[in-house]
Amino acid sequence: MIYTTNVVASSMASVKLDGKSRALVRQVPQSFTDALAKFFGSGPQDIELAQSQHHNYVKALEDAGVEVTVMEADNAHPDCVFVEDQAVVIDGHVLLPVPGHETRRGEQPPIAEFLINQLKGHKLCRMELPARMDGGDIIRIRDKFYVGHSTRTNSEGIEELKQLLDHLGHELSIINIPDHALHLTSVSSTPSDNLILASEGHLPKDAFEPLPEGVKVLWAPEEEVYGCNTIGFPSGDVLIPIGHPVVKSLLEGEGLNVIELDVSELRNADGSLTCCSIFY
Repeated sequence: MIYTTNVVASSMASVKLDGKSRALVRQVPQSFTDALAKFFGSGPQDIELAQSQHHNYVKALEDAGVEVTVMEADNAHPDCVFVEDQAVVIDGHVLLPVPGHETRRGEQPPIAEFLINQLKGHKLCRMELPARMDGGDIIRIRDKFYVGHSTRTNSEGIEELKQLLDHLGHELSIINIPDHALHLTSVSSTPSDNLILASEGHLPKDAFEPLPEGVKVLWAPEEEVYGCNTIGFPSGDVLIPIGHPVVKSLLEGEGLNVIELDVSELRNADGSLTCCSIFY
C-alpha cells in the first residue's frame, strides 16, 4: 500500500450516521445499458427511467438534509454511477482500493480528485495489485468493521484493509460472501447505529458475531434480500427500495421512519442504494 498525505472525507461504508452531511453522487451515463449485471437481473434497459430514479434518489438525500454534489457521468464507464466502490474513508485516512472488476478501474481518478480537493490533511492510502477490493464489501457499525470476501474483494485486499484498521485500533471481521451475491452491502446494511439488517439464506446467523455492545441483527427473508441495502440518517429516517414489506415492518418496529424509493433500473445493473453515494 502506498501512503501519501493529502485528502478527504467519508464513504458510506465507513461513515457513522452523524457524519452524513455531504455526499458525492454521479449521474447515470448514456452507456448504462452496458453496465455489468449478473445478480439482480439481465441488465438495465431504460436509461431515461434510470436517470429519473437517480434524480429521485438525489432528492431523497437532499430531503434528509444532505448537501449533494452531482458529478457528470462518464459514458466510457457504464457503471460509473456506483461510486461507493471507489473510495473508503476511515478516521482521517482515505483508502483508494483497486476495484475488483477491471472495467471499473478507470472510474476512480475523478472521484479521487474531487475528494482530494474538498478536504486537506488526511492520509491517502492507495491499494496496489494483486490486492482488489470494492467499497461495497465494507460496512461499519460504530467502531466495528466487517468486510466481505467476495468475487470483487480478495484476501490481499482484506489484508491491506486490516493493516489500516489495526493502525487505527479498529476491529475487523471477515464474512464470506456466497457466489450468488455481489457484495456484503448487497445482503446487509446498517440502518441505524445499533442495527444491522441482513438477509437469511445469504449469510449464516452468526456472521456478525461478536457484535458490539447494544447492537442487534434484524434478519429479513431471503426473498427480500434487495431490501436489506438501506441508508439510515441521525433523524431516524431510513431509505429502502420499494417493494419489501417485511423489511419495512422490521425497521418500523425499531421506531425508524421508512422512506421507500423505486430504483428498479439501478437494481437491474446490480446497483443498490448505498452504491450510488460517497458521504463526506
